[in-house]
Amino acid sequence: MRVIADILRECHSMRMLGYYCSMISAIRQAFRHSVLCLLLCAPGIVVAADSGVVLLYHHVATGTPPSTSISPEDFRAHLDYLRDNDFSVLPLDELVQSLHSRTPLPDRAVAITFDDGYSSIYETAFPLLQEYDMPFALFLSTEPINNRQKNYMTWEQVRALSEAGVLIANHMVSHPYMLSRNREETDTAWLARQRSELMEAEATILRETGQSHRFLAYPYGEFDAQIKAMLGKEGYFGFAQNSGAIGYNSDFLALPRYPLAGIYARLETARVKFNSLAFDVELLEPDSPVTELDRPEALLRFNLNGISQSQIQCYDEGQALMLHWEDRESGLLRIQGLKARSGRRWRYICTAASTENGRYFWYSVPWINPR
Repeated sequence: MRVIADILRECHSMRMLGYYCSMISAIRQAFRHSVLCLLLCAPGIVVAADSGVVLLYHHVATGTPPSTSISPEDFRAHLDYLRDNDFSVLPLDELVQSLHSRTPLPDRAVAITFDDGYSSIYETAFPLLQEYDMPFALFLSTEPINNRQKNYMTWEQVRALSEAGVLIANHMVSHPYMLSRNREETDTAWLARQRSELMEAEATILRETGQSHRFLAYPYGEFDAQIKAMLGKEGYFGFAQNSGAIGYNSDFLALPRYPLAGIYARLETARVKFNSLAFDVELLEPDSPVTELDRPEALLRFNLNGISQSQIQCYDEGQALMLHWEDRESGLLRIQGLKARSGRRWRYICTAASTENGRYFWYSVPWINPR
């Protein structure tokens, strides 16, 4: 680990991505895979898993908007729980690349992420995570940092995080509503504008920190099929804000993360999400979360892998949905909300109890109505 740290420091000081930097994630992944293979050969030991969980935080403070904030006390409680309950807190790139390449992870694998670049991440969260020796990633919007906006970090602080091994990734320049179009803007011009801002933020992060991972966290968790296609063409992974665990067959252009703020920051509910597992499920319809309907339908195909169809329950704001199995043999399930929704963003959530006590499979379908 000291050799890796030295390489990172050298790369950051040179403000470039050298060959060895590009190999660090692969080395970590190969090493962990070798250890897992050895352990799996030992009688009675099962440590590998085909899913992981990504956590999402914004402010770690009490004087900031509750909808995006967790108190330092509650955040410490989360870290205590992860430490004391045999979780493996992994670097985000290691977790994602392992699942993308279908490489087994340790059981209860978790990655911690922060969005935006608020000062409380540096002042409060960073020292706590150092104390617990837990890696994390920061998705950064570059404009507030460039403008030295109040309550945001400075580039000096961002570089200090980078030099300490924090993964710095892309959250666009201005934290835009990516679905919004300018007046009389064509689809082609709108998508080109999104790409330009994506690339500008990536270039700024590379110049300031020496890092370029081609990870994008969609601002507000908003995207559509065209944005995903653009991201895939540019070689990016995409991260959303709808809940769920990540598995081998997840959509790597819209990976779920659990937002943990406000009422969702309470440990008694957060720990269920920490322990969640990924369904093997494919969203067949629609191809985009953007809708003008107030009760949109989704068609899912579940590969149940031993899960009984009777175990699956789906919800809209805690209200159980009617499950319409169009083809039970092939696992085709159609779901639709029971009540009209008037907000901009919501989701349907599907869960099923696993055979392991206290753990649930978890998947969600996001919806966005830009109006």
